[in-house]
Amino acid sequence: MSLKMTLSRWTAPALLTAALIAALYIVVMVHAAGETLLAGTILVITALAGWVYTSSRAYAYRYLFPGIGAALIFVVFPMIYTMGIGFTNHSSKNLLTFARATQYLVDETYEAEGSAVGFTLHADGAEFRARFEEGEDKVFVSGPLALKNTTPLELPAEPAAQVPIDLGDPVQLREVISRQAALKAITFVLPDGRKIRMTGLRQFGPVQPLYEPQGDGTLRNQQTGDVLTANFETGFYENQRGERVQPGFQVNIGFDNYRRIFTDSAFSEPFIRIFLWTVTFSALTVLFAAALGMLLAVLFNWDALKFKGVYRIMLFLPYAVPGFISILVFRGLFNNNFGEINLILEALFGIRPAWFSDPMLAKIMLLIVNVWLGYPYMMVVCMGLIKAIPSDLYEASAVAGAGPLTNFFRITLPLIMKPLTPLLISAFAFNFNNFVLIALLTGGRPDFLDTSVPAGTTDLLVSYTYRIAFEDSGQQFGLAAAISTVIFAMVAVISLVQMRFTKIAREESR
Repeated sequence: MSLKMTLSRWTAPALLTAALIAALYIVVMVHAAGETLLAGTILVITALAGWVYTSSRAYAYRYLFPGIGAALIFVVFPMIYTMGIGFTNHSSKNLLTFARATQYLVDETYEAEGSAVGFTLHADGAEFRARFEEGEDKVFVSGPLALKNTTPLELPAEPAAQVPIDLGDPVQLREVISRQAALKAITFVLPDGRKIRMTGLRQFGPVQPLYEPQGDGTLRNQQTGDVLTANFETGFYENQRGERVQPGFQVNIGFDNYRRIFTDSAFSEPFIRIFLWTVTFSALTVLFAAALGMLLAVLFNWDALKFKGVYRIMLFLPYAVPGFISILVFRGLFNNNFGEINLILEALFGIRPAWFSDPMLAKIMLLIVNVWLGYPYMMVVCMGLIKAIPSDLYEASAVAGAGPLTNFFRITLPLIMKPLTPLLISAFAFNFNNFVLIALLTGGRPDFLDTSVPAGTTDLLVSYTYRIAFEDSGQQFGLAAAISTVIFAMVAVISLVQMRFTKIAREESR
């Protein structure tokens, strides 16, 4: 066997082995970072990849697996992860796991009684050394310090006589200020066991742990004597008086977030109103955009129309321009005081509509802009579908004396609706979650005046969820994840119902 054949035989197994080892390394690193679910997902995909690319029975899946793996990581995993968050109390007050919240409290310190220690910072090549002076005869020096991050550290400080190095002059105060965050993260242990931390730019002071772990899992506050007990229902450590101590930790609360959506009036009332508007907005957008696109496509199919190429280019431009730019342009055009639309309306009719403050006008504005953004795609698709209709049908219709309307409703519309239906359903689902339009044009406003949570008359469910997650004072990520799951279920059910009715209509028309 030649060397070339030997290399060719072992190259693929070697590359696969290297890829699997790299994937396993990534799994270990992701798990070490605390992302167990993601690490498990990558591990499962890695195991499947090893089986698919080594088993002869799975040969047919080798070309499909990259796409399947990408779908699992970028589609299925985020979906499952979001659903999982919906069953927790995850919020700005409950960000950490129980272990990390406990460690955070255990790491807290307070300034204990005792004299402060003088401090100066000295350069040691590319690093630094801290010098501590307590009286005239007690001088201590730390080891080399990089001072590049704020990770909590506990380092020893040795007597200066035991450190054979000439420290030189201290660095300037501005250098100490620039390294202050890193210095505050370090606890230095003196030879007598005392721990000191930075209490000023020129001094360190003795500190003691604020909370002392007890044998029964509680934490005792050494300043006040309070005993903290972890409450796994609220996700907080609480003292004897029921007062909560930050930070909280994540706990599983079951279906409480879902119950709040439908039973808590603070959420259910705006949720129902926003849901009805979301369905109306999506349906009207699809209806108007499809109708306008179909009308233009039919006109472009008219043989007597001149300059069709020019018209096509002009009417397709809204789709060629990035959507966010068009939205921002329309935001300026609809400006209540300086927008060109209001200037024209005032000059012609003496009116100046309040597009952004009147709820009905704001909704009309959203529909106008969204139809403008959506009709070019519908127009192009309908043009292609109309071109696929045999011309013999129109010739036979002309012989029978049928007019344009008869041709449209008896030939064009029935023949293009069947292939157009899946596109209409996907367009409905897209507009159901059209976050960019709402965020850039109205921000969901004008807001409801009778709700305690951030919710607006032009909010869609997706923007309502965003505002709960990132604009509400509590930043209720768990509740937002639950609403996202409900939105996903709603879109899926609505799409399935639409597809079912479409199938029934097709069968009845045969």
